[in-house]
Amino acid sequence: MIAPILKNDIFLRSLMREPVPYTPLWLMRQAGRYLPEYNETRARAGSFLALAQNREYACEVTLQPLQRFDLDAAILFSDILTVPHAMGLGLDFVAGEGPRFAHPVRHEDDVKRLAVPDLSKLQYVFDAISLIRKELDGKVPLIGFAGSPWTVGCYMVEGQGSSDYLLIKTMLYSRPDLLHRILEINAKATLAYLNAQIQAGAQAVMIFDSWGGVLADGLFQEFSLNYTRQVVQGLIREHEGRVVPSIVFTKGGAQWIEQIAACGCAAVGLDWTANLAQIRQRTGDSVALQGNLDPMALLGGDVAIRAQARRVIDDFGPVNKGGHVFNLGHGISRFTPPEAVSVLVDEVHTYSRTKHQI
Repeated sequence: MIAPILKNDIFLRSLMREPVPYTPLWLMRQAGRYLPEYNETRARAGSFLALAQNREYACEVTLQPLQRFDLDAAILFSDILTVPHAMGLGLDFVAGEGPRFAHPVRHEDDVKRLAVPDLSKLQYVFDAISLIRKELDGKVPLIGFAGSPWTVGCYMVEGQGSSDYLLIKTMLYSRPDLLHRILEINAKATLAYLNAQIQAGAQAVMIFDSWGGVLADGLFQEFSLNYTRQVVQGLIREHEGRVVPSIVFTKGGAQWIEQIAACGCAAVGLDWTANLAQIRQRTGDSVALQGNLDPMALLGGDVAIRAQARRVIDDFGPVNKGGHVFNLGHGISRFTPPEAVSVLVDEVHTYSRTKHQI
């Protein structure tokens, strides 16, 4: 099947640091609980997992934000924990508590049993990508994604989200050999998973290293960045006659920006604590930058939203070469009024057009 021509490729062009007429915009977790239509679809599906594992539902919620807002990219609706679920860890989402694994990986025997999963167990993801691409009909590009080996490993060892990372950091210091084995398997699985997403139709891919910033300097490089780099360097570089750019987002990782930028990715995502001007100076425009509005700014009212959007664009600086994708510094809050997103999209597109004409 010949892929339809992209009607709006500004997101991809900006990732490749090519000139664009305005700063493109998409939002992390843009298909989510802040949208009433998402909540309605999730209720019909019966559970989060049922929603993610049904290609029609996953397609429906992926497209919902694009039907409301003039966004420049769609992102696959899924979860970073699909890969360990396919490994047999027994993922479930507990109401009010988030994801939990029935069989966390904490002992030597648990690690010995781990293996890269059969990708057929993740076919529902690839089927959803194919359907989303068909339904998009070239409107905007589709982003695929995965968790970083370290971040996924945190969930696998902790068994759920954590505030102190007690179990995985205990393993890191007492049995680094076991943790390295987990991360090696995760890296191979993540690479295979992302490449399968690209082959199914993802036109860019993002690696979420959400917990990389909890590591000490030196340990971040050894246990997180090292394995993210392995994934990035093995990715399919071109598909459907076009470069497939990759984005690496390490929350709390601005202090390591030069090293992250050197891992081979096209773009680095930044949280709201980073200063885009300083980061750009440190990276020398070697990569595109994505970010980095504080998601809570969307709760501050129209004036604050427009002011903060302009601040982020101004912080990035001259835009004649592209290289900036506007985004939040983390996922959108479930309490965000949809109208606030409309204001943000309008301000980013309108204000950035004036900057790109200078």
